[in-house]
Amino acid sequence: MKMKTLGHSSIEVSDLCLGSMTWGTQNDADEAHDQIDRALDAGINFVDTAEMYPVNPVSAETIGRTERIIGMWFERDMRRDDVILATKHSGEGLAAVREGAPISAETIAEAVEGSLRRLKTDYIDLYQFHWPNRGSYMFRQNWDFDPSGQLMLDTIDHMEEALGALQKEVKRGTIRTFGLSNESAWGTTKWQEVARRTGGPQVASVQNEYSLLCRLFDTDMAEVSLQEDVPLLAFSPLAAGLLTGKYQDGAVPKRSRMSLNPEMGGRKTPRAFEAVAAYLDIAQRHDLDPAQMALAWCRTRPFMGSVIFGATTMDQLENCLGAAELTLSDAVMEEIAAAHRAHPMPY
Repeated sequence: MKMKTLGHSSIEVSDLCLGSMTWGTQNDADEAHDQIDRALDAGINFVDTAEMYPVNPVSAETIGRTERIIGMWFERDMRRDDVILATKHSGEGLAAVREGAPISAETIAEAVEGSLRRLKTDYIDLYQFHWPNRGSYMFRQNWDFDPSGQLMLDTIDHMEEALGALQKEVKRGTIRTFGLSNESAWGTTKWQEVARRTGGPQVASVQNEYSLLCRLFDTDMAEVSLQEDVPLLAFSPLAAGLLTGKYQDGAVPKRSRMSLNPEMGGRKTPRAFEAVAAYLDIAQRHDLDPAQMALAWCRTRPFMGSVIFGATTMDQLENCLGAAELTLSDAVMEEIAAAHRAHPMPY
């Protein structure tokens, strides 16, 4: 398994990361623990979670359950040092967590303590802000994104306050480094500028959606990522399962994401299925598994830190692990590039 350093930190992570957002709804604790065991055996050392998980659906009754499941694994196996653990502060808008309170010095301290308690650990390797307080264009909000109401001074004041609170956690030893999620190029750059000016923790990574079907990161964010040394942690690299081909021709497998979330967070569009068909054709002609091809392609990107994938069955997990050993040929890469030009922004 290839290892990458997270930004300016000293933390090394495998370039495949095990996602956990189904643990507690679609997967029970035993299944989750089996996934962790198998991933570690395969060379993955990186597990990503969030205080709001599990999803499908997100509910007040299940908030924090995924972290508790991971904590049970740590308690059972006593292998905390074998795992680079990432979790997230939910931030503004999610009423089930702190009544939707925005990120602040007060909520950072509270959220860190809650995650540590549920995870049964003394420290978090990568502590991420799930959503920026000022809003985001992620999850299909790019179509009508309007930042004109943002006040720069308010944003800078918030960043200074948040970084001060994070630095206290670093000094306490409760977090090792800091990352962003669902963030923009301007926001990422400002976080880095404020961190350098104030001495707060610099941004080690940014976790945004990225796949063959969702390539918003390829322009401004790619430049920021490389120039500011903020590698991407790609979530939904299989486009919520669309790129496996399992939803083609109207299929909706039992226990699948689409069976629980019919619109797939805005990803279910006619053009998406057309794009998937083009990528499935490439995989078939080159005798490749489409999921492995999609993950292996993500790993080739120059700004990639780690590719976060999830699985609801052990067979899915085993299949995804095969991407670690897959090198795509020049011919496949050229055909993928042509398919992207033919099917840009399909959702």
